Amino acid sequence: MTTTHAVAHGLRLPPGQRAVEGFPRFGTHLHHPAPEIPADHVIEVGGAVRAPFSVSPADLARLPRRELTADFHCVAGWSAVDLRWEGVGFDDFYRDVLAPALDPAAAVTHVVFRGLDHHRSVVTLEDALAGDVLLAENLDGRPLDSDHGAPVRLVSPSQYGFVSTKHLSRIELLTAPPTGSHGSLALRLLEEHPRARVWEEERHGTLPGRWVRPVYRLLVPPLRALCAWGRSGPREAVEQ
Repeated sequence: MTTTHAVAHGLRLPPGQRAVEGFPRFGTHLHHPAPEIPADHVIEVGGAVRAPFSVSPADLARLPRRELTADFHCVAGWSAVDLRWEGVGFDDFYRDVLAPALDPAAAVTHVVFRGLDHHRSVVTLEDALAGDVLLAENLDGRPLDSDHGAPVRLVSPSQYGFVSTKHLSRIELLTAPPTGSHGSLALRLLEEHPRARVWEEERHGTLPGRWVRPVYRLLVPPLRALCAWGRSGPREAVEQ
């Protein structure tokens, strides 16, 4: 089992973070319930590959399994600590599944992760291949539920939570960074950092992290209210 704690709990969290009880469902689309998961759900792969293809749960099951105990750091300033994830290391997935399918002329620099909720995160290949990045299927010994990204999600503990796309449905391999903003509306307005590393407090693309902490924290109460409404509202689309 791998642990990402750089410092023992109770002594230090990344700058600007506060530990919370449990693991909240959180995001900017909480007025919508989590998306429906197709019975034949697969992860589509495209971009700089010889031909598009898909990866099924059975394909993932044949890859080496990895367990990881890590904290989850929301860009809004809260951290859920000591979460136990289990799944496939993205570095193993890249080596065994993606790399053999690459266009021989391609030099991949970025990976785009898309979810059934339409959320998108863009990760440099360097960050995606870090040893603590998972395609996670289980949380705390149980299969992921709809609140936390069933049936499979990205988990990148060293980056803010908006990178860890839920309900993973597509992976694209790029040879250059994509143009334009990505992510949810609130994050686009604040223009998230392209690497989003928590220990460097890379919350924002241009402003120092400590400057935007108060803005993110102001979003927490209304988003919690949206979450409560979303659990009883119509089942339409997405959350992240």
